[in-house]
Amino acid sequence: MASVRLESICKTFDGVAAVDDVSLEIHDHDFMVLLGPSGCGKSTLLRVISGLEEPTSGDVFIGDVLVTDVEPKQRDVAMVFQSYALYPHKTVQANIEFPLKVRGIATKDRAARAAEAAESLGLTEYLHRKPAQLSGGQRQRVALARAIVRQPAVFCMDEPLSNLDAKLRGETRAELVALHQRLASTFVYVTHDQVEAMTMATRMAVMSRGRLEQVGTPAEVYARPGSVFVAQFIGMPPMNIFPAGAVEASDVLVGVRPEHIAVDDAAPLRATVSHVEQLGHETLVHCRVGGVNAVVRLDSDAPVPAAHSEVGLVLSNRHHFDPVTTKRIDTAGDR
Repeated sequence: MASVRLESICKTFDGVAAVDDVSLEIHDHDFMVLLGPSGCGKSTLLRVISGLEEPTSGDVFIGDVLVTDVEPKQRDVAMVFQSYALYPHKTVQANIEFPLKVRGIATKDRAARAAEAAESLGLTEYLHRKPAQLSGGQRQRVALARAIVRQPAVFCMDEPLSNLDAKLRGETRAELVALHQRLASTFVYVTHDQVEAMTMATRMAVMSRGRLEQVGTPAEVYARPGSVFVAQFIGMPPMNIFPAGAVEASDVLVGVRPEHIAVDDAAPLRATVSHVEQLGHETLVHCRVGGVNAVVRLDSDAPVPAAHSEVGLVLSNRHHFDPVTTKRIDTAGDR
């Protein structure tokens, strides 16, 4: 079993809480993404799982084994870093083989396992090159192959795609999903990029200021955000949040995603268009309604309102949040 269980994990640095009482169950074979802005504690939490950081309090279990005080090399965890961390003087093959060499695996077995890992990531023709002779995407695949060759129970990945360009990130995302399915291992992946989280995760844990905001599948988190923070962090453009009384007679915050607002000149809710972004595949209408800015997403073939004109808006799929705690309030009208 390669499940990971965190119980009441806290980690402080000089009295500042980087991780604040986090409990999380990562199932066997999960692709769990830890998602949040810079400084939210997601990388620190990953390092606690891998053993590179010792928690101030709390316990870490891998399978049913308590590993809080176990050295990183004995946790059966492989770490993939943002910076690749390759040995520049070694060939690709030597880099991939290195974890096996440290463990005393025979040369013949090392070579066979390195070749298998390299083939799975399309690196066979580069085995005799040095890292300096590779592109950024190829170097990241070498780092992945070096992790794969160990055949660990858990893969820990700390923003491994952030150094790649947009096209290569998209290609490597697909490779990672295929790799996860092929290896049937548990992946714990850190990112601040919601697109990576939405496209790769089987489940995601959204973090803010060292605490867990919400855990669920990407579809669940998008459809039923547990707080205003999650509602506005997931989705591009983010969910519109209207203050109490702005769009309905209630004392709660109302959230509506841009795709759930329609333009209808006969609607009683009035808005003033500030500017329009025509993006080809869609049109974003920025307007002022209820004293706040809002964004409306329209199909590319829909009529485009003129800037500074007045339009009517129809809101559907409303979400309600407590104005004090900003946590979700489920009502009969919510989805």
